[in-house]
Amino acid sequence: MKASVSTLAIRSLFALCSIASIGIASAADPVTDIMQKAYAPYRVALFKTNSNSQAEAQQAITQAQQSWGQIATQFGAKPAAPYDRDTDFAKSLAEVSKVYAKAAEEIGKNQLTEAHETLEHARDVMSEMRHRNNVIVYSDHMNAYHAQMELVLIDGPKTLAGPNGIQELTAQTGALEFLAARLKSEAPADYAKNDEFNTMLAAVQKSVADLKAALFTNDATKVKDALGKVKVPYSKMFIKFG
Repeated sequence: MKASVSTLAIRSLFALCSIASIGIASAADPVTDIMQKAYAPYRVALFKTNSNSQAEAQQAITQAQQSWGQIATQFGAKPAAPYDRDTDFAKSLAEVSKVYAKAAEEIGKNQLTEAHETLEHARDVMSEMRHRNNVIVYSDHMNAYHAQMELVLIDGPKTLAGPNGIQELTAQTGALEFLAARLKSEAPADYAKNDEFNTMLAAVQKSVADLKAALFTNDATKVKDALGKVKVPYSKMFIKFG
């Protein structure tokens, strides 16, 4: 992950502790509402570019572009509050459009890994837009978890091999456990009543609990095995509720 994502994770962590989340079904303003609806095809595009499915990825990015274009058409010239005082609003809209265009080109060349990395930047831009305007949605909680998860998964093997590796990774997993708990406590009411959501959330939390339990055994082999089972539960939850 890029360094900017780690910065975003830290910033989001503090913001999440102080600002109430806004669910997709109960957004406080029309801009956030339409942005969250446009986020659905974006999530699909992210997922498909990570699953070796060019045709489906192309379909998803086309839908994402169309949905984002509606935002630019409706609010690009005059966004509603709280974005009406954001001098970088139009710039951010354009930045996401550029990301989508680049990803679409890469998907067309079947460069799905590159397209996936390109699309990750759009998530950062959208999150920064909300952050600048003091808006927090459930996706931000998912993004904060994702950033910490990537840190644990990417740096985990190297951390294990270093001095006090088990202890260092246990500390990082503690942060992941905290963010997993936030996925439950900050869930919108309609999510909290959804059986599928609760099943997926339980799987995410179990993956973290299993990693923590493996760390407590001080067995590096068990830890590596548990690390390999952390991403899939999150990915399944992200595509549907992220």
